[in-house]
Amino acid sequence: MRESVQDGPTMEVMRHASTFLLPSRAAGDLPESVHALVVLNQRLPSFTPLLWQRAKLRLCADGGANRLFDELPEMFPEEDPAEVRSRYKPDVIKGDMDSIRPDVKDYYSDLGVQLLDESHDQETTDLHKCIAYVCDFPPILDKSNLRVLVVGALGGRFDHEIGNINVLYRFSSMRIILLSDDCLIYLLPKTHAHEIHIQPSVEGPHCGLIPVGSPSASTTTAGLQWDLTETGMQFGGLVSTSNIVRKEIITVRSDADLLWTINVRKQK
Repeated sequence: MRESVQDGPTMEVMRHASTFLLPSRAAGDLPESVHALVVLNQRLPSFTPLLWQRAKLRLCADGGANRLFDELPEMFPEEDPAEVRSRYKPDVIKGDMDSIRPDVKDYYSDLGVQLLDESHDQETTDLHKCIAYVCDFPPILDKSNLRVLVVGALGGRFDHEIGNINVLYRFSSMRIILLSDDCLIYLLPKTHAHEIHIQPSVEGPHCGLIPVGSPSASTTTAGLQWDLTETGMQFGGLVSTSNIVRKEIITVRSDADLLWTINVRKQK
């Protein structure tokens, strides 16, 4: 089905909704989504256990296993750490295995977790390796409704963050969301018009549209405090940061791929 969210040539609409952050399953998910979770080697957001429950497939990228081992028990201080670690056991640990601690590697190996050493591949990042695994994961046949949630993707070394953002472009046909306690980021491909269904209880109001990769000669939005109307954006010129959502549905159309980012509200 093709439709238009704004004046201009008809384009297929891609709909986005951060309902995976809601405490209970949302009937209005657009559409009903299948989730995979990838854990990277930065501080895990406080809502990681919620995302774990949502996920059908759970992977650690190399040193992300250290984070899972160390930080998940901290989120359940009243429980036995061994029971927490057993409950939050990943399906796969994949990467070049240069960051995972030997004790953590042995622990998960003893639990039967699949460890995939790809140290021979130094051309791609550990996140790239995990996303490639998800792409080929047979039980998830319909990738059109798949959302890959990536925690530990933001913070720490800037080159690592940029590498993670680059993965969004390398796998632009997939829905990949980078998450931290402070914000989320995902790609809005230029091949589609976009409807972003805001979940006010868990995200916003601050947001941004960033033309990483190439300038935009024309971007048009609706629903923001400072909407764009066939506006050009580029580094060294205008970039829409510190914008504010004013409606619960934001529409975006652009001639360039854009990053969408919005702040995540602190969980109570």
